[in-house]
Amino acid sequence: MEIKTNRLTIRRLTPDTAQAIHENSLDENTRRFVPDEVFETLAEARETVDYLISCYDSSEPNPLVYGIFLDKNCIGYVQAVPMDEGKWEIGYHIAEKHTRKGYATEAVKAFLPEIMQKLALTEILGVCLKENAASVKVMERCGFEKVFSGVGRYQGKEHPICRYIYKAP
Repeated sequence: MEIKTNRLTIRRLTPDTAQAIHENSLDENTRRFVPDEVFETLAEARETVDYLISCYDSSEPNPLVYGIFLDKNCIGYVQAVPMDEGKWEIGYHIAEKHTRKGYATEAVKAFLPEIMQKLALTEILGVCLKENAASVKVMERCGFEKVFSGVGRYQGKEHPICRYIYKAP
């Protein structure tokens, strides 16, 4: 899958994206909102990227993570992750130095129809910490409907969260 928008290209990760994945993961927002996606070393990032590459052609439900590129620079990712009961969740991250420019919204809007068609989905979930105002805005701008706001499981612990659902038009 390769998706082009006005400013971005969304495509499969390759081994050479490990360096950017590593560097982008070290920002404060990643540590705060998705600590399981912090790669302290390049070796950790390479191992994860290798695993994610192996998921693209698997017949099993595995995470499908695609790099978001601005010109030739990987500035983040967008992903679909399998959940329980055949449901899928969207995730995304833009490196801190590229935030507040609309890239996450642009990437998610372009990714949704493509990944939902690929996975034959009629809906996809979104979950974020309630305090993550940027993610809340992205989901709302992309047409997700809030279905829950309160304390729930996030990253293995109880936190104030928001749950969203996006239904294919």
